[in-house]
Amino acid sequence: MPTSRSYRSYLIESLKDPQEAAAYLDAVLDDGSFEEVRLALANVVEAQISLLNHSQLVSDRRAICEMLSQQNQLDFATLLEILDELGFKVSITTKEGAA
Repeated sequence: MPTSRSYRSYLIESLKDPQEAAAYLDAVLDDGSFEEVRLALANVVEAQISLLNHSQLVSDRRAICEMLSQQNQLDFATLLEILDELGFKVSITTKEGAA
C-alpha cells in the first residue's frame, strides 16, 4: 500500500483549517495571476465546503462555483462576496520596506 498522498489531497486537507486557507489565499493574492487566484479560490471552496452541513453544501457550493465560472474576470465585489461566504475577509497592510 502506498504511504504517500498526492499533493492535491494534502492541499485540500490542509485548506480545511481556516488559518491555513487564509495564509494560502493571502499568498496567492499577493503574488498570483488572475488564473492562480481563481484556482486558489476553487481549492479553498472545495476544502471549506466539505465542512458545511448538507443543506448549506448544496446552495453555497452552487452559488460560489457559479460566481467563479461565469465571469471572465473576477471583480473585487465578487471576490469579497466569495471570501465572505467562506468566512474570510480582506485586510490591507503596507508592503515591507514601504515608508
